[in-house]
Amino acid sequence: MKHYLYSSIKKGLLITAGILTLAACKNDKQQKPTGDMAVKTDNDNAQLTLPNGFGALRIADTVGNVRHIAVSDNGTLYAKLADAKNNMGVVVLKDSNGDGRMDKQTGFGNYGGTGIALYKNELYTSSNSAVFKYQLDADGMPVNQEEPDTIISGLLDRRQHNSKSITFDTSGNVYVNIGAYSNNCQEEDRTKGSPGMRPCPVLDSAGGIWQFKADKLKQTYSDGQRFATGLRNVVGLEWNEKIGELFVMMHGRDQLHSLYPDLYTEEQSSELPAETMYALKEGDNAGWPYQYYDPAKDKYILAPEYGGDGEKSGDETPVDPVMAFPAHIAPVGLLFYTGDMFPAKYKNGAFITFHGSWNRNEEQKGFMVAFVPFENGKPSGDFEVFADGFKGSESVTSANDAEHRPVGLAQGPDGSLYVSDDKGGSIYRILYDKNSTAQSSAQASNF
Repeated sequence: MKHYLYSSIKKGLLITAGILTLAACKNDKQQKPTGDMAVKTDNDNAQLTLPNGFGALRIADTVGNVRHIAVSDNGTLYAKLADAKNNMGVVVLKDSNGDGRMDKQTGFGNYGGTGIALYKNELYTSSNSAVFKYQLDADGMPVNQEEPDTIISGLLDRRQHNSKSITFDTSGNVYVNIGAYSNNCQEEDRTKGSPGMRPCPVLDSAGGIWQFKADKLKQTYSDGQRFATGLRNVVGLEWNEKIGELFVMMHGRDQLHSLYPDLYTEEQSSELPAETMYALKEGDNAGWPYQYYDPAKDKYILAPEYGGDGEKSGDETPVDPVMAFPAHIAPVGLLFYTGDMFPAKYKNGAFITFHGSWNRNEEQKGFMVAFVPFENGKPSGDFEVFADGFKGSESVTSANDAEHRPVGLAQGPDGSLYVSDDKGGSIYRILYDKNSTAQSSAQASNF
């Protein structure tokens, strides 16, 4: 497997690349689309840095801690809040005058959660323990908002990694992430020197993707089928309709240095393990908790909880990731772009949001939307920073101090890209001016 980004994450190069990218973006931050656009983007592109020819506007603000989002064919935006605000866990936003900004807001569903998706003209949402379905009227509002159809109930809800992200295939199945309620399946979680359990009991009910029927009511946890295992936590997942496969973004384990200071330096702990993208088939195993993926060594390494020393290869053969990313930047959203607004290079490629993570001992990284080009159903080159500037100050040392943290992604009916933020409660819309003569790749560079 070719690991496209390792050349950009070797010691020293990662920081340098980030500085160069930021400098380039700052120089061109005011370069806005030059042609006529029906929707006028913000003068400062909503404080985002984007490739030439792109513009952005903040279409809503202080909505709440917005997680995943969905946009209907008529432009109605549905936002799932991690915590209900004013007794509304699902916010519905509309643009009544066509200026691109959401000026009507209502909502329903007094529960928190992450997952939301439109499937067969119905709206599906998730709490941390259930999946619901709403029938929509001609105006895009749920007719059964007080009593939604319960598709799945009783999903495992633990404090750690409890988000239930959802996506749908073309055969009537819904896929649900059940995150591991553990860092790395130690007898005493996140405790120095505590051994790992083998077999790991967490994998019996969590640490994987479960498959259910999208149109069957009142399913319980036991009605689901474990589709893939060995996945510590997946918040960004998407069914790729073009090739008919499930793609997921896994969060790698934490605390290698603090739990095993004799084996890992602080610097190594900040750069290991990789965040990974997988293309999954039924029955696949991604290796957690027994091993982790080291991009520098281009292989799985046996986890220290199971006798590893940072060098020993893993003792199983998990499915290889299709791409690896820098450690501890927390991928939380994934979208395959099928629109016609953006230049051809973006067609069928993947956009990924990175939320930033607490588990870094150096300057915080992430807080961006990245793009990965695809050909024939596989990544075909390095990932690029597509939208940056969410973090605010470059001196942020804690993820919680970032001004904005991108999470959800949605494609509008015109091909524009929507991005949500669960820190500042903003929702952004990114457009491309087809009349611009600038090359969209002019500012693109590796993280």
